[in-house]
Amino acid sequence: MHAMHIQTMDLNLLRLFDAVYRARSVSRAAEALGLTQPAASHGLGRLRLLLKDALFTRAPGGVAPTPRAERLATAVQAALNTLEEALQEPGRFEPQASRKTFRIHMSDIGEGRFLPPLMARLGELAPNVHIETLPLQPTEIAPALDSGRIDFAFGFLPKVRDTQRKHLLKDRYIVLLRKGHPFARGRRSSQALIEALQTLEYVAVRTHAETLRILQLLNLEERVRLTTEHFMVLPAIVRATDLAVVMPRNIARGFAEEGGYAIVEPAFPLRDFAVSLHWSKRFEADPANQWLRQVITALFSERT
Repeated sequence: MHAMHIQTMDLNLLRLFDAVYRARSVSRAAEALGLTQPAASHGLGRLRLLLKDALFTRAPGGVAPTPRAERLATAVQAALNTLEEALQEPGRFEPQASRKTFRIHMSDIGEGRFLPPLMARLGELAPNVHIETLPLQPTEIAPALDSGRIDFAFGFLPKVRDTQRKHLLKDRYIVLLRKGHPFARGRRSSQALIEALQTLEYVAVRTHAETLRILQLLNLEERVRLTTEHFMVLPAIVRATDLAVVMPRNIARGFAEEGGYAIVEPAFPLRDFAVSLHWSKRFEADPANQWLRQVITALFSERT
């Protein structure tokens, strides 16, 4: 089977394809593009030959897309939107009108804490902007920022080097337990509290290396009863059992406010950390990048 090369493709054919797909009619598409109907039909014929697919079949009132055309439509629309944005006057980003998609590396726990206020704010400022989260391995983050695969990385990312970054807020790891857990009662000295952690059993999250590292440093690995893939299931597990979880205080407070939880703050090794926003120097001057940086900074920076 022959691969079709982009070099052989006339961009106007993709505009024609998009117009026919949207209008579901060759004559209406021709009108929208200022073409004669024979010119539109001829262009569609060329595209059918290039792609070796009928693309559209006769239907009541016009045409209907084939499965291949359905698959192609999303990619063509995205590509045309990207080109239009790129060709717009540089130096301007109009949030109210933009339909841009921003891609952000974020952990599942970061999504739970930061996406609700971010989406509420974007609803006011940029109602048609899309956000996609794309969790990556630490080693992938800087290259993905530089290539434009993602626009930002957000979180505590100590292994990420060679990016631009802005410190947003301080946080620390704590222990979350169910309300009424015997461990949460009574006062202990700092050292006694660390020693008493040996009496608990834990749930840990595979993807959160720093919390696993703390459990390792305290020789608590043997006390891990459950290992999960995702953080957001943990509150339900903690609430229903005597298991404890090491997690960021900022997020634990959200659960504690709803009731049913207790927070204990031992003097862990590595307990203090910072949440930062990372981006690539390559895109630093991009107006859309600058705009979202300002929105995120205004929302989440600690008032010092």
